[in-house]
Amino acid sequence: MKTLISCAYNMDNCCVELKFTDGSMIAIDTIAVENEVADNMYERSELDYLIYNAPLEYADLILNGDPETYLRTVTAYNSLD
Repeated sequence: MKTLISCAYNMDNCCVELKFTDGSMIAIDTIAVENEVADNMYERSELDYLIYNAPLEYADLILNGDPETYLRTVTAYNSLD
């Protein structure tokens, strides 16, 4: 079984990178995730906060969770229309 040894945001390629003991690595393209999941600036801001302040939780949300439901739950967006 693989054990996670590091998780960090890499500003050079805009990816959250997870490295495991067996030498494998997962890189999550944060720009692609934002383009696919976030519908407004509030949701993008929440994802950015996680990327910079809690990359492990961000990776867990993207790989194992439901980011759309999470974003609808934690962000309040009121249209001007």
